Amino acid sequence: MQDDIFIERVKKVISFYHQKRRMPSYSEIVELLGFSSKNASYKFVQKLIKLNLVEKDEKGKLTPKRISNYLRVLGVIEAGFPSPAEEELIDTLSLERWLISNPTSTFILKVKGDSMLNAGILPGDMVLVDRSLNPKSGDIVIAEVDGQWTMKYFIKKGDEITLAPANPKYKPIKPKSELKIGGVVISVIRKLR
Repeated sequence: MQDDIFIERVKKVISFYHQKRRMPSYSEIVELLGFSSKNASYKFVQKLIKLNLVEKDEKGKLTPKRISNYLRVLGVIEAGFPSPAEEELIDTLSLERWLISNPTSTFILKVKGDSMLNAGILPGDMVLVDRSLNPKSGDIVIAEVDGQWTMKYFIKKGDEITLAPANPKYKPIKPKSELKIGGVVISVIRKLR
């Protein structure tokens, strides 16, 4: 009986997360779950943390760990020559957990422009950016160059840094006075339909 109540409460928190695209605050948990005090909310959150469902970021806000939707992984598909298809449940996978290693330092940007076209990044795509990573030469980065934000290849030769496009229509950028790296692109998301 206790487990059923706990599962129902977790489902309400998951529903809140999917509707609002954020975790509820302690006060919102009190209201959402009908608790009489913030202390009950605190105990509930501690249980979620212990079960590895959520964690706290550096500001103390809750972030999800394992409450995202999981999708079934049904097998492997040949991208070369056709082969007989066999559907077999191999595993389940949370795209969020697979794509994002550092949830508290990862954000999404919508792509505008075509300077990264030959890198397979098209206008309208979404890119996942991790601001905790130090860029290596060849990484695609989000950078503020002399007061303007852009997404380009990070090329470092000695002490010289160049931001290179992936489209011959555009020229490489060399910072004149200021360069700030906002993060490293870790994934590109494109919705086909």
